[in-house]
Amino acid sequence: MKIYPNDLEIKLGFDQIRTRLINYCLGELGTNEVHQLSFLTNHQSIKILLRQSDEFKTILEKGESFPINNYSNPTVYFDVIRIEDSFLEEENIQEIVQSLHMVIAAFKFLSKEKEGYPELHRLTELVTLPVSLISSLEGKFNEKGKIKDNASPELARIRKRLREEEARVRKLTDQIFRDSVGQSWVPEGATLTIRDGRVVIPVLAEHKRKLRGFILDESSTGQTVYIEPAESMEANNEIRDLIHADRREVVKILKELTTLLRENIEPIKSACQFLGLIDFNRAKAKLAIDLEAIMPTLADKPDLNWMLARHPLLYLSLKGKREVVPLTIDLNDHERFLLVSGPNAGGKSVCLKTVGLIQYMLQCGLLVPLYEKSTVGIFQNIFLDIGDQQSIDNDLSTYSSHLKNMNFFLQNVSASTLVLMDELGSGTDPNFGGGIAEAILASLLERKSWGVATTHYYNLKLFASNRSDIRNASMQFDTKKLQPLFQLEIGKPGSSFALEIARKTGLPNETLEKAEQIIGKELTGLETLMKTVAEEKQQLVKRQRELNEKEKKATDEHNRYQKLNSELESKKKEIVDRAKAEASSILKETNREIEKTIRHIRENKAEKKETRKVRQGLEQLAEKVQPIKKESVPAGEVKEGDKVRMIGQEVTGTLVSIKGTQAIVEFGSVRSTVKLNHLVRSDLVEPSSFVRKVRSMGLDVMQKQSSFDSTLDLRGRRAEEVVPELERFLDDAILLSQGELKILHGKGEGVLRKIVREHLKKIKQVASFADEHVERGGDGITVVVLK
Repeated sequence: MKIYPNDLEIKLGFDQIRTRLINYCLGELGTNEVHQLSFLTNHQSIKILLRQSDEFKTILEKGESFPINNYSNPTVYFDVIRIEDSFLEEENIQEIVQSLHMVIAAFKFLSKEKEGYPELHRLTELVTLPVSLISSLEGKFNEKGKIKDNASPELARIRKRLREEEARVRKLTDQIFRDSVGQSWVPEGATLTIRDGRVVIPVLAEHKRKLRGFILDESSTGQTVYIEPAESMEANNEIRDLIHADRREVVKILKELTTLLRENIEPIKSACQFLGLIDFNRAKAKLAIDLEAIMPTLADKPDLNWMLARHPLLYLSLKGKREVVPLTIDLNDHERFLLVSGPNAGGKSVCLKTVGLIQYMLQCGLLVPLYEKSTVGIFQNIFLDIGDQQSIDNDLSTYSSHLKNMNFFLQNVSASTLVLMDELGSGTDPNFGGGIAEAILASLLERKSWGVATTHYYNLKLFASNRSDIRNASMQFDTKKLQPLFQLEIGKPGSSFALEIARKTGLPNETLEKAEQIIGKELTGLETLMKTVAEEKQQLVKRQRELNEKEKKATDEHNRYQKLNSELESKKKEIVDRAKAEASSILKETNREIEKTIRHIRENKAEKKETRKVRQGLEQLAEKVQPIKKESVPAGEVKEGDKVRMIGQEVTGTLVSIKGTQAIVEFGSVRSTVKLNHLVRSDLVEPSSFVRKVRSMGLDVMQKQSSFDSTLDLRGRRAEEVVPELERFLDDAILLSQGELKILHGKGEGVLRKIVREHLKKIKQVASFADEHVERGGDGITVVVLK
């Protein structure tokens, strides 16, 4: 297997494909797999990789919820784990546990769906984790990801004493605080707070000498100092000793857990490999969906029968802007080479790069943007010669560099090599360059290599026309608009349209006439003939396309008429049958009523009261058989700028715009699209009893509802500022019947978190509170659920 040159990936643009795959990965394990992605030549290996990508693409397209999201890379801790008597920190072990959970979830998903995704299911053979491993690790942690109090008897004893000492300090400090408040030493509304892990009393600066203790901090204004009372210092020192003992015991437990990981490092390593491959295949599937790529028919030998091939990078860059013109290329054992000619900037190089990039992608196991019935073969080598390769360091001109590449091709080419050459023979005297290029092309064909070459040389076009193992092809050009069409036509050479393009750029006519004389009538005539043939071909193709479109339109109209006629006949029969049945039923009921009426009149001898009763019965029957009239929905009741609300709702918004039967309404800072007949003007709706009651108290619930934010940010606030703001926030939330709230207090020393949670415990309407998910802020955010 040979890839030439070494920077082939960069020249083809595959490095950009690799970068996109990395961006699709959810974690480092998948990224590592992308970095290891390489060109393969084994048919079976490529087929397995393509099937895995295709199966994951199916999972994503079906909208199935595959259990994988952002994860950590456990392998970065392997070096520490392997060292005896070492330990990982709590968060590191938690990261490993979370990744292993994801492995187990993916394993269960693929085990359940093994019939639908057989190639992905084979990856589950890598998962050999002991069933008890995760539970043994998790059993030592609480819901916050910290070591549990009961993880060991000694830790339970230490933490019990720690709580007792902290309570004692709190009680002692509370007493001193109350005394200080009584002496008016404490700022109004201030409470006990924490500084450097110690409970301190906020004291006005002018009274700081009156309270015995140690100043640990002061406010930003200098008006308040935070003093640790001398009486609580000894107890605080005891707390510090207990904290150190707690840490020693936690480290002991962490060492035990790290030893457990060390004993299972091989199964964990295999599980990480499984997770990386799953992430990698997901990334390949995401790329395939963006490219609208498929798995083509894969031949076990060189083959190139491509339909509607699109350059992957060009397709992604133009997506949503304009269509990429697809290419259809058909090469086989008898016609292995394609010589593409045509105007400059007409798409020749793009055609060549499309072939190279798609072939390289496929042999790296990536799905490719082709028509699903295309056939792609396997090549052992890919050689590329493209671009300006001038080298000052190696004293090589552009042409010398091309010749150096050609020399490598001729020495290493085989029947399973794909050769790609851009502007073959260019860079030197056309007479000599064309001759050398023809000789190189002949040598490559003798060695039965496959390939695509682009050129402007007539001798090469003539060479391809006289041989059966190479085909001419041209990039189409609109001779009237003088612009390229980027369409590849196989079977005939293309003109460079040099004179036409020169004329379009504005060169003087006398200059162009001299150019024609210099070129010669023979060559100019050949150019004119090729141009005429191209124009006639374009006209024929255009007429054929118009005829096909008209024929298709006529066929569609005929089919639509037949379908509509059939539906109308069916509905007509159904309506008539239903009408007959209803009429028959009504007739029978009417006859029964008439007979009943006659009998009733006879029996009662036509008394007025009974006659009136009978007449009412007949009128009711008449109303029963009357057709039902549909009530029309009044329109035009609301207009842009009105204050409106949805029927049955209390929240008022502003009607921004009306589009047909839809309306855009702004509720506070949120805009929503609502059906027009679901809206009513706010001033026409009677407010609910609850709203009336609240308004009577002077509160505008609607205004609060539209401006309320369910997240409160307390970061950077002083401790004494927290409680009043938290109370206002909770009052509004309870009034507006909010379900879930988020309070951002940050991590730091945990002071704000402690104050917030102590206050939440006092609120009866708080059902529960907990840390946010670790990936969305963890213990830096408290999530509150209201009753």
